[in-house]
Amino acid sequence: MVTHMVFWKLKDDGCKEENARCIKEGLEALVGVVPGLLEMRVGLNLNGGEYDLALCSRFASMLALHGYETHPEHLRVRAFVKRVAAARAAVDFEA
Repeated sequence: MVTHMVFWKLKDDGCKEENARCIKEGLEALVGVVPGLLEMRVGLNLNGGEYDLALCSRFASMLALHGYETHPEHLRVRAFVKRVAAARAAVDFEA
């Protein structure tokens, strides 16, 4: 199993909470759509810090994670994220 974690700093455009909600809904809706995507959780950072939003997802394999990266539904959500995010950090690890 592979865990994929992503952290975003959202642009301060007055719509951070709405943008975060859209990202959360869009990404969590991919479970059952993207083959090998087992779990997807997205939430606002509650303790301040550099990043506003975090994603923790689990995939059946690295191959499944690579498929997610190019899946049309993920690309649709990612296009929105790129418009509203100022910075991104990601970590993948086997667990």
